[in-house]
Amino acid sequence: MTWSTAGAASNGAAGRSRTAIVIGMVVVIALAHLFRIGTYLHGTSFKLYYAYFSDVVVPFGMYLLLCVRDDRVPLLGSWRVKALLVFGAASFAEVMQGFGVPVLGRTFDPLDFAMFGAGVALAVVVDRLLLARLFPRWSPKTAT
Repeated sequence: MTWSTAGAASNGAAGRSRTAIVIGMVVVIALAHLFRIGTYLHGTSFKLYYAYFSDVVVPFGMYLLLCVRDDRVPLLGSWRVKALLVFGAASFAEVMQGFGVPVLGRTFDPLDFAMFGAGVALAVVVDRLLLARLFPRWSPKTAT
């Protein structure tokens, strides 16, 4: 990391903004689950929603939650580390389901791994391309 003293000191407002943005996105994900938006879908859309929606948006939200404090935890400064941690955690839960242990679900589906990857990839794109461009102090300055 190449944090300067001035950069770290001025990061308070940026950190609060980052936290507010991430919490807002995670609340939207939670509301989608709470209000069961899949019940308004029919046919193939209904099946796809219940099979894979959470497999995409939960890793997306997990990745963004790691962004909240990536300025304070040097290991989390790299998007690669965050992506690996989130994909690893989601995959661990899926493997446990394969062994009959209900962790974040009960049904093993090998296609879930692809959905986890899609959710993490989407989060990386939002983090690195969208939010980093919209908010100049979004990401800590890293060497990678």
